[in-house]
Amino acid sequence: MPAATIFALASGAGRAGVAVIRISGPGALRVLESLSGQSGFRPRNAKRVELVAAEGERLDSALALWFPAPNSFTGEDVAELHVHGGRAVVADVLAALGRCDGLRVAEAGEFTRRAVLNGKMDLTQAEGLADLVAAETPAQRRQALRQADGGLRDLYESWRARLVRLQAHVEAGIDFADEDAGAGDPTRHAAIATELARLGKEIGDHLADAGRGERLREGVRVALVGAVNAGKSSLLNALVRREAAIVSPHAGTTRDVIEVAVDLDGYPVVFADTAGLRNAPGDVEAEGVRRARAWAAAADLKLVVFDGAVWPEVDAASLASVDGNTLVVISKADLRAPTAVCLPDGSSALAVSAVTGVGLGSLLDALRREIAARFAVGEAPVLTRARHRQALEQCAARLEQAGGAAEALELQAEDVRAAADALGRITGRVDIEQLLDVVFRDFCIGK
Repeated sequence: MPAATIFALASGAGRAGVAVIRISGPGALRVLESLSGQSGFRPRNAKRVELVAAEGERLDSALALWFPAPNSFTGEDVAELHVHGGRAVVADVLAALGRCDGLRVAEAGEFTRRAVLNGKMDLTQAEGLADLVAAETPAQRRQALRQADGGLRDLYESWRARLVRLQAHVEAGIDFADEDAGAGDPTRHAAIATELARLGKEIGDHLADAGRGERLREGVRVALVGAVNAGKSSLLNALVRREAAIVSPHAGTTRDVIEVAVDLDGYPVVFADTAGLRNAPGDVEAEGVRRARAWAAAADLKLVVFDGAVWPEVDAASLASVDGNTLVVISKADLRAPTAVCLPDGSSALAVSAVTGVGLGSLLDALRREIAARFAVGEAPVLTRARHRQALEQCAARLEQAGGAAEALELQAEDVRAAADALGRITGRVDIEQLLDVVFRDFCIGK
């Protein structure tokens, strides 16, 4: 059965100078000619048209573009209408399209889904495109663009091609077991074992990336931790330059985790103000302290804040939170300049005042250095999704099994085949129908 012809607003919703409406499917040209009253559209050439509803009402002056299959975004016949971006214009043109026979509104992600099914891109490129649309910082944009251009696809397909060749060599040893190059050939065994080990190391190195790609997609998590009234909420407001958290002299004001997303030199960062660490007097505050500890434990970086008003006295709970993922902050430097800016164990600290701004620049510089050192992404493509990581872990496990099955070629061949299939599931070469709903569930309509 031929695919239905679908349409949707492909540009952002809301008032704009221009809005783009996309039509894809076998009826795209018919609809374009019907709505414009014109024919003879040349491929990939813009043509000015008057859009008129079936009832004869003039809707808008627009630019129309025609992309015949397979040279289009979806691989199908595609028409685009570039209309004026007022809400009434867009709504009326979409309504006119909805009254055309054989057309229906596209589902979320359906244009890109069709592009994948028609071989215009693989699943990793589709995911990269979704990330590019959602990117809010330069670092996210660069990572998404690299993936949309096929960086991950090329890496995983190169590994898969090597595994397919290895599988052929192993199966040849089974098929020609009685010949010189068969199952008993030590040279063949050594070559296969070497390549399995090499591939396993490459995939292992790729996995051991500290989650850089995933963190860039979701935001680097930075928790502000410390005792009650240590100045965490004031510090959060100073860092994000707005009144995000309530500041009060009363202990226990912050009882839930307050998250604020910012762009820190191109990196997406989520700061979290948390409840003060103490033996809470009530159930509500106790739950806040529990959430604070849980958020801090999952954070990529912690700012452990000590109250500068009582420095060098330090509370035990905050001191116990200091580890290798910590920047130590002494607050309220405007009230009392610390005589020493280090903890009893010698760990360095930064003195900061949220009131005067003293030390804030140094703290932000330290944060930038830490985040860049941990999460900077180079030219090599990085993992960006949990499903990629899961498939690669399955692949690595089967490669390890294959390396230990050199004397049982049938088992080794099965392990190598399963490893190649795990890689194929990332790009969509294997089990694509099972993966489509997972990949496209978060896409927007019109993409």
